[in-house]
Amino acid sequence: MSRKKKKNAPLLNITIDAYAAEGKSVAHLDEGKVLFVEQAIPGDVINAVIIKDKKSWAQGRMTQLVQPSPLRIEPFCQHFGVCGGCKWQMLPYSQQLIYKQQQVTDQLVRIGRVELPEIQPIIGSPHERYYRNKLEFTFSSQRYRTFAEIEARTEIFTPEPALGFHAPGLFDKVVEIHTCYLQHEPTNILLNTLRQYSTDRALPYYDIKAHTGWLRNVVIRVSTTGEVLINLVVAHEDIKAREDILKHILDTVPGITSLNYTINAKMNDTIYDLEVVCWYGKPFIEEKLEDFRFKISPKSFFQTNTYQAEALYQVTREFAGLTGSEVLYDLYCGTGSIGIFCSALAKKVIGIELVADAIEDAKINAANNGLDHCSFFAGDVTDICTDDFFAQHGRPDVIITDPPRAGMHEKLVQQILKMRAPKVVYVSCNPATQARDLQLLDAAYKISRLQPVDMFPHTHHIENVALLELK
Repeated sequence: MSRKKKKNAPLLNITIDAYAAEGKSVAHLDEGKVLFVEQAIPGDVINAVIIKDKKSWAQGRMTQLVQPSPLRIEPFCQHFGVCGGCKWQMLPYSQQLIYKQQQVTDQLVRIGRVELPEIQPIIGSPHERYYRNKLEFTFSSQRYRTFAEIEARTEIFTPEPALGFHAPGLFDKVVEIHTCYLQHEPTNILLNTLRQYSTDRALPYYDIKAHTGWLRNVVIRVSTTGEVLINLVVAHEDIKAREDILKHILDTVPGITSLNYTINAKMNDTIYDLEVVCWYGKPFIEEKLEDFRFKISPKSFFQTNTYQAEALYQVTREFAGLTGSEVLYDLYCGTGSIGIFCSALAKKVIGIELVADAIEDAKINAANNGLDHCSFFAGDVTDICTDDFFAQHGRPDVIITDPPRAGMHEKLVQQILKMRAPKVVYVSCNPATQARDLQLLDAAYKISRLQPVDMFPHTHHIENVALLELK
């Protein structure tokens, strides 16, 4: 193949020979050029078209699986390959774990470029399906059309509504979902109840471009304690329509313990600045990790795989090496789950988080668990952690940091370097940004232990816990 190939140029009988990060696989073309392809796995022979072409690499879309890899298995979901949620269903879970371990190793070595200890074998999830405690579905006036549908069309499409997940990379198109294997029932019962009810009554789905329609989103949380929370989001108040649909949900969907609604007239889907109204039951559910119980309200952040969160937090607690005399600082503490989980072995826990609502939940969670040595503060770590604050609360002996996918802000990295806690436990949901931060922390810390933990089977996402000790 020439170094430069036109977009949509056909490539025939290409052998996929390696896995790359972010759920993509790799083929090596002429002159060392690399082709990245989704939905293909090492060992596949495929036909593809180029959809993005650069000097040393290209991105392709598979058009035909000519010869499947010996690794391939049959996906279990009818929506596989379209919804974009579980991209690795065609791989045995044992093979997924091998690639995730490889991803952690590659990114820490390539990006971090610091001395590393041996990376421990990945901890797999005991639940490969039905492991999420939270899902959000979207009502859209625009159903997503597959490439096959578009190529087979004989006339211009009439827009159709859809209830499901956003199509990958498209903010205005939704993939119609009938059965999802990510969350226990009554999730699918609710989904199909809402679809049938809204269709029968011609309730308009939201059009995010025109900002018309009524039904916008539905969030469902199913806890391991057996409680179920639903939050229905609509675009404007319509008392009769709202009362009717909420009553129908309550009458039809089993096991609901908290039924809520939110009026969202904004241009975006975020509800964190909006009031959530509890229509039935209590305004929260409870989740349990070991012997600790946590209040989960409609806007709370909580690890979405409760079963595996225990394993992740157990690794974190072990790495912290608490003996009962340490002051533990929990940065990006959210609703306080990690700090509370580690609290039995800490002299004092200080949690810090930007989101004020999360801090209020953290305080309630600490009180509900009878913990009087846990304190939580809303604000930026760099503003809170002053000499006066340390004089009042103590300097950290151990820092736990659990940032979002973007990693830590460089100001926070510099603040940690100034705080000079003997130990830092870095819990990451993105090894690439973790590797970047570890390189900066290398100025004062050595990496002593590394433990990958898989929270999300059938996806490329992977968590990694690092123990850093002061040099």
